[in-house]
Amino acid sequence: MRPRRLVLTAAAVAALAAATTACGPENSDPAPAASAPATTATAPATAPPAATPAPATTPAPASAPASTTATATGKPSTPAQAAGGCGAKDLVLTAKVESQAGGYVLITAKAKPGVTCTLPARPVIAFGSGGIEAAKAEQAAAQPIRLSGSDAAYAGVMTKTTKDNQAIQFNDVIVGISTPDPDPVSLPIGPTNVDKPIVTNWHSKPTDAVPIH
Repeated sequence: MRPRRLVLTAAAVAALAAATTACGPENSDPAPAASAPATTATAPATAPPAATPAPATTPAPASAPASTTATATGKPSTPAQAAGGCGAKDLVLTAKVESQAGGYVLITAKAKPGVTCTLPARPVIAFGSGGIEAAKAEQAAAQPIRLSGSDAAYAGVMTKTTKDNQAIQFNDVIVGISTPDPDPVSLPIGPTNVDKPIVTNWHSKPTDAVPIH
């Protein structure tokens, strides 16, 4: 009886060993599955680069001040365009001999109807075809005078500043507004002695246009 029991026992051990060997591969399959989550866990690491394009929009506001500056430089030129410089053809010019201060010629300028313009510092005064030109009688800088409608400007011409009797006589005074003026005006003043003449700036009042030598 014992030998048979030993044979059965050996057979049972062999069967158990075979069963254990068969179970081994099945238990080893889940191991690779456990490693799968490790690969998915690394995916979020690539997400942060998506936020990098945002700084590209920040430089845009830096260009805004340039346009404001550009608009600020356009305003100073407007007044000059609104009232351009006067020429003799834009004005009604008259001349009158005055006895004050030893005698001088008062030049009056008014804008023609519909004209608005600005006079320069002083008129250009000359006598005769030889072009005896009057020097400036004032050292102070003059302010431009804007003429329109009934506005008037005045300048005084002292025709003779020397003390001797040497002089040249003229019957007209030539008035220009700019240098050179393409359309100077010749105004009658009667027989007048001329020697080293001088002329004042334009003034808005005739009393301020009396030349003093």
